[in-house]
Amino acid sequence: MEGTAAVAAVDVGTDAGGDRGTGPEEGWDGDFATSASPLAIGVIVWLASEVMFFAGLFAAYFVLRSGNDPWPPAGVDLDIPRAALSTVLLLTSSATMHLAVRAAERGDHRRVGRWLAVTLTLGTLFLVNLGFEWAGLDFSLSTDAYGTSYYLITGFHGLHVFGGLVLMVAVAALVLGRDSEAPVGPSVAVTGYYWHFVDVVRGFVFATLYLLQ
Repeated sequence: MEGTAAVAAVDVGTDAGGDRGTGPEEGWDGDFATSASPLAIGVIVWLASEVMFFAGLFAAYFVLRSGNDPWPPAGVDLDIPRAALSTVLLLTSSATMHLAVRAAERGDHRRVGRWLAVTLTLGTLFLVNLGFEWAGLDFSLSTDAYGTSYYLITGFHGLHVFGGLVLMVAVAALVLGRDSEAPVGPSVAVTGYYWHFVDVVRGFVFATLYLLQ
């Protein structure tokens, strides 16, 4: 009976189209960013460690760049238009992820599911495009210092994107689970913070590897 009551509370305000409530879910005030909960603190610490990880990769890149001339080596021809397309895809997905988080704050599970699906699609297209970009390169991870740094940076970033997609699938399954009693807002918010971080890193990757070189 208590479980039924909890589900009913979440479903208050459901419209004729089947959307769940129009306000923050029970058990979540819709303001994750200012929360001092262990979850919020844990996410901040986690993202801080990720920032340090990528900062180390970029620092190593610039150290290698300063000690090797020419940089990139002669004959390296990066596909800048394809890389720009990848960047646009990922930055656009940041906007759709934001819309999913906003929908979660309103308790609108249907729109959360829709925007997560769009974000998943854009993220998948990014990985596919990255695969085509790698296939067209004429150097490998072991070719030289440039190849090593290039593949490490783009590869680890690609792995983080893939991890974000897996996280989104798990959250989408929670959102679409009609019998779920737990509020999905915090899960969507955590996913959103991680995804925005991945998108910001992509901006640095594009600027460093393709514009500054």
